[in-house]
Amino acid sequence: MRTTKGEKLFNGFNVLFMLLLSVLFLYPYLNQLAVSFNDGSDTAYGGITIFPRVWTLENYEAVLSNESFLRAAFVTVSRVVIGTASGLFVTMAAAYALLKKDLPGRNLFLTMLLIPTFIQGGMIPNFMLFRSLDLINSFWVYIFPSMFVFYNMLVMRAYLGTIPISLEESAKLDGANSAQILFKLYLPLSMPVVATISLWIAVMHWNDWTTTLLYVQSSNVQTLQFMLYKILKESELMMQMAVERSMQSSGESAASPRITPTSVRAATLIVSTLPIVMVYPFVQKHFVKGVMLGAIKE
Repeated sequence: MRTTKGEKLFNGFNVLFMLLLSVLFLYPYLNQLAVSFNDGSDTAYGGITIFPRVWTLENYEAVLSNESFLRAAFVTVSRVVIGTASGLFVTMAAAYALLKKDLPGRNLFLTMLLIPTFIQGGMIPNFMLFRSLDLINSFWVYIFPSMFVFYNMLVMRAYLGTIPISLEESAKLDGANSAQILFKLYLPLSMPVVATISLWIAVMHWNDWTTTLLYVQSSNVQTLQFMLYKILKESELMMQMAVERSMQSSGESAASPRITPTSVRAATLIVSTLPIVMVYPFVQKHFVKGVMLGAIKE
């Protein structure tokens, strides 16, 4: 079909508008990327756009050589791996159990799980609960409270409901128990929703910093995102990292350090966000698919 002049004009406007939005969204990140690769003392003069003027890797050396940063990165990666695996296991097990219409008290369980989704205890009761469970200043405060999300369970349950019940009945005739049916039958057939929910859980664990802010004071279990928050808010920590790196560099003048808090902040921002920025474009389709999965009726 031939496109009219009005349609061509409309399409051209859409392309220009999307290009403008792309520039507006990408420029701040590219600017910080350029600052992170630029000499700190040169950055102080201003004028850095998306290309460094004086290339250097010392900003990243200062960040990656910092013991606190490396420890926070290890905690974050461990949290993502353990939290995603445990959250996916609990979500799928709960979805499979609540899928059974003959489950005693099924509606009561659904109601009890639904109420906290809309009505929560609040910050102080949560703190008192976590303290009574010895989760304060513990790595497990990142894992146990976020192990079950009601919405994720609903999406998983809706997808499991689309699998023919005849397959489960055949497996039972062959002598399979509930665990075997779940992991050997439902799991292989549910990989699209498994990938979607795994991605949701992993992104949630990677981006979360408020849990550390509220329930963790020990520096041994602080996360990468919380450290980024501190660096963006506290100039003292940035100055400390800059001074430490400047003192380690031989032949540098203390009066004109090549690493500044601004350059350290930019390098920390890039290192903390780069993994999710690199992964997100390739898994974005799973976010869209998850919205569609949630609309499936039983």
